[in-house]
Amino acid sequence: MRFNFFARNSAADTVNHEGAAAFALTPQVELYAAVATAALSDQFYEKADARLQRLRELVGQNEPLFVAQLAVYARESLNLRSVPLVLAVELARLHHGDGLVSRLVARVVQRPDEITELLAFYAQANARSGTKILNRLSKQVQKGLALSFNRFDGYQLAKYDRAGAVRLRDALFLVHPTAKDAAQQALFDQLVRGELPTPYTWETELTAVGQQAFATPADRAAAVARTWETLVASGKLGYMALLRNLRNILEADVSAETMTRVCATLSNRDAVARSKQLPFRFLAAYREVKALPGGHVAAVLAALETAIAHSAANLRGFGPATRVVVACDVSRSMQQPISPRSKVLLYDVSLVLGMLLQSRCQNVVAGMFGDTWKRIGLPRGPVLRNVEEFYRREGEVGYSTNGHLVVRDLRERREVVDKVMLFTDVQLWNSTGDGGTQAQEWAAYRRTVAPQARLYLFDLAGHGTAPLEVRPESGVALIAGWSDKVFDVLAALDNGGTALSEIEKIEL
Repeated sequence: MRFNFFARNSAADTVNHEGAAAFALTPQVELYAAVATAALSDQFYEKADARLQRLRELVGQNEPLFVAQLAVYARESLNLRSVPLVLAVELARLHHGDGLVSRLVARVVQRPDEITELLAFYAQANARSGTKILNRLSKQVQKGLALSFNRFDGYQLAKYDRAGAVRLRDALFLVHPTAKDAAQQALFDQLVRGELPTPYTWETELTAVGQQAFATPADRAAAVARTWETLVASGKLGYMALLRNLRNILEADVSAETMTRVCATLSNRDAVARSKQLPFRFLAAYREVKALPGGHVAAVLAALETAIAHSAANLRGFGPATRVVVACDVSRSMQQPISPRSKVLLYDVSLVLGMLLQSRCQNVVAGMFGDTWKRIGLPRGPVLRNVEEFYRREGEVGYSTNGHLVVRDLRERREVVDKVMLFTDVQLWNSTGDGGTQAQEWAAYRRTVAPQARLYLFDLAGHGTAPLEVRPESGVALIAGWSDKVFDVLAALDNGGTALSEIEKIEL
């Protein structure tokens, strides 16, 4: 299946959030970009409710199969959890009869708490309230959730049976899954009675320590340290839990042997691959650890650098014959947390992806743009350290969004490059007052300097427009998302595909 990729307008047909001329995307590409960048929280230009409403409207404008494929892509390739559930619920409201929705639900629900999250959104989307918010459940949703229940064991059910508007017990009564054997039926009965054994997790173990009485604060601290040492040694502390608790582990003053285990796990190639962490998670951990004074900090920082290098190991880079420019947007609208509880900014995502790409290229110029564009020479190896150097210097270019200056600089230097990569929220505009635009600069650069050059817009916000016409004839492509999987899309484009090619391959 191929899509009419972008609207073929000879001139800009809309404006972006800054009032600058822009081009509208087709419903397929707009939905793709909105999904790939959806934290479902307030952004600089768009509130969470507005993004959710736009997603729901876009689902209705697209073919059901494409929506389902995109939901699977978001869950399995981009490792997003909430937005695939939104797509599944919206598709259930609009599409009936051929089993597509049940197959989709069974595919995207990969943890027990996603059953309850999906049902909670189902109630919200269908404006249900009162004591029976989940009556009249879609048969296709019910069938898909029943299949999901069959995949989970007692540990998973107990770990994710959390308090909320919908509990797993409620979902079990509503969905009526058929147990696959007597053992699973016993688990379902335990869930109904609230008798599932308490799972062994870092949360439960530390909670148990916290509930004990100790003679002195020193005794309590020693008990906490022993608990962390046991958790690390057990091998049952998941990779994400380890990343998020590095500060706690270091501050607990655990043994040197334990810290050696921590660093070995962090830097283990297979563990990194299994963890499926979004690249910015490594940056968040790096910053938490870097601020600490302990003697093990340097080893942990090195392990994190190794870990993010492993995460990029399969990233297709470019050799010395391919000349690349990596330009990161550090404008004010990029200084926005990706979610209410996160310290990570869109700007950070821009820098991490940009430095990941730089680490895989042999002939590359990197820099940042705001009021001005500035080239910054940094070594190819250390991704996280380079990000921090960019972060330290971001005030040197100001806070507007003059992305066109990246291309103007190339044109004025008469510098021929093959690929120009802009990591941005795509709300580009000219604050200089000289009237120049991204579209004009790109057309002039290709006409007078580098006719074969290609411009890649890495859209990190998904607002639904582009600053210039995005199609193969103009040498421009748009790729969306916060994951290193965006580089798979880059490879597809270079092989003659589209940004949707990876999505189109998905079978349901």
